[in-house]
Amino acid sequence: MRVWLPYASVAEAEARTGHHEGVEITVLGDSEGLAQTAQEVSYIALPNFTAMKVWKELQGLDLPALQVVQLGSAGYEGFPALVADGVSIANAAGVHDAGTAELAVALALANLRALDTYARLQQTHTWAPGFGRSLADRHVLIFGYGRIGAAVERRVAGFDPASVVRVARSARTEPEVHAASELHALLPAAEVVFITAPATPDTAGTFDAAALALLPDGALVVNVGRGAIMVTDAIVAEAGRLRFALDVVDPEPLPAESPLWDAPGVTIAPHVGGANDSAPVRYDRLIAAQLAHLAAREPYENIVWGPLS
Repeated sequence: MRVWLPYASVAEAEARTGHHEGVEITVLGDSEGLAQTAQEVSYIALPNFTAMKVWKELQGLDLPALQVVQLGSAGYEGFPALVADGVSIANAAGVHDAGTAELAVALALANLRALDTYARLQQTHTWAPGFGRSLADRHVLIFGYGRIGAAVERRVAGFDPASVVRVARSARTEPEVHAASELHALLPAAEVVFITAPATPDTAGTFDAAALALLPDGALVVNVGRGAIMVTDAIVAEAGRLRFALDVVDPEPLPAESPLWDAPGVTIAPHVGGANDSAPVRYDRLIAAQLAHLAAREPYENIVWGPLS
């Protein structure tokens, strides 16, 4: 059972994911080894931050035995169109929950408590206290209530919000989750909105001018999902009345001339929700679990696309 893994050597791969009986490893940097084993590889784990680049580099190879392409990200947009029929995609749900949720709360606090403003004032040695806003006693809405949304809620709970409303593609109970079709009815009461949803045809453009217009004055929108979920022109138009803390934008990288950089009340991070030292360790654990499933001929985890889903 041949697998291709995103490590520098086979020794490193085994040190980080363990030895699995019957599983043979080729590392993605070994071009000669890839060519020699292309006919037999059944599982490919791509590196987290360069997954699309590496996958496109592999497109010229004939991979008749390939079953699963493993991504290091929770999002998988763009990949379904690039995998052959019969190949499934596994995402990294669970790998980035903690790191992305940490950043979501950090962005909210930085914006509400003007930490980005104070950081700039520090550069000019300026002491200018201001009156900040708090997460405490705020009505919070989480759009995209999956694993990352739940991780955000756990962290927000420690800041004593007045309420938390959960929204996902479809409604469910325990805990109560509202269907996305109810979003517009829920937005007028939301003071802090966390967007943690993936980019899909259903979520793209959800937060457009009409949706943002429903939010009360001074509301904060934190986006750690995908930039395409929000309409950039609508953000710029509402900046000042609303506040925004964005780890993801549309397009990325954000062009230097974009008015979003200078829009009032906007805090921007360069898509670093998964860029933390917990992510590689958790990705190793996921790959190790997938290899254990392969060795035992068990179903893979986290299949989000293809015949195995």
